Amino acid sequence: MMAAATAALFSHPFFPPRPSDGCLLLFCPSYLRASPLHRRRGAAVRFVLKEVGTEPEKNDDAADRPIKIRISVAERTAMKQAERRTYLVAAVMSTLAITSTAVAAVYYRFYWQMEGGEVPLSEAFGTFALSVGASVGMELWARWAHRALWHASLWPMHESHHRPRDGPFELNDVFAIVNAVPAISLLAYGFLNRGLLPGLCFGAGLGITLFGIAYMFVHDGLVHRRFPVGPIANVPYFQRVAAAHQIHHMDKFDGVPYGLFLGPKELEEVGGVEELEKEVARRTKLHSDGDPSS
Repeated sequence: MMAAATAALFSHPFFPPRPSDGCLLLFCPSYLRASPLHRRRGAAVRFVLKEVGTEPEKNDDAADRPIKIRISVAERTAMKQAERRTYLVAAVMSTLAITSTAVAAVYYRFYWQMEGGEVPLSEAFGTFALSVGASVGMELWARWAHRALWHASLWPMHESHHRPRDGPFELNDVFAIVNAVPAISLLAYGFLNRGLLPGLCFGAGLGITLFGIAYMFVHDGLVHRRFPVGPIANVPYFQRVAAAHQIHHMDKFDGVPYGLFLGPKELEEVGGVEELEKEVARRTKLHSDGDPSS
């Protein structure tokens, strides 16, 4: 509105035209307004008004911004590599300790049983059968607990697994320690006692231990890339397991699959085969391109 009034004022015949250089003619002698002929010959007193602060301020940090971004990316990459090394050391040490203890326990237990010259076949068979049965049973237990407990009453702890991790460990890792307690108890009871029942307990503890080791390498190593797993990443079925668990984190089928090793089977039951194949192809491409986050 002010601009329209100003334009109307200076377009009046009693006022000289507005200069083309953008300056505002505030005062002009009266004799110049008398005749149009003199307007072009006379002199005029002009005041130039300049608005202060209209020029954009130059950002001194603009030139340094790409450098800061590169430094931030480099720092985050270094932090991720340090986290993976820390978890790798912890995983290798715990795996070696648990595996060597389990192997030694199996050897000495059966060596102890064979001291009398007669091997109790029923006890040996029970130990072997419970080892396999406990491994399969742990997958079913993990599937049920994941749905009924971890995504329900224990969600405050499990939630850390569904959020970006800050550091090599997360609160969800406590569940691994919880599952280790019954395994150690069963192994200890079965190792220190003879008989069919101790043999069965020893086999159950051994099966839980084997499942825990396999779970750590496939879930933590292959799926979430917390440490390198080497040739395990090239096993076709494990690639499908990893893709299925990644779909669980996408929450596309109401959280299915909740199991790990039987995850592809769960997706087939809810019609998620096509989505599974897409995720397998995506992870395979990223892995071939060398993306560690695939």
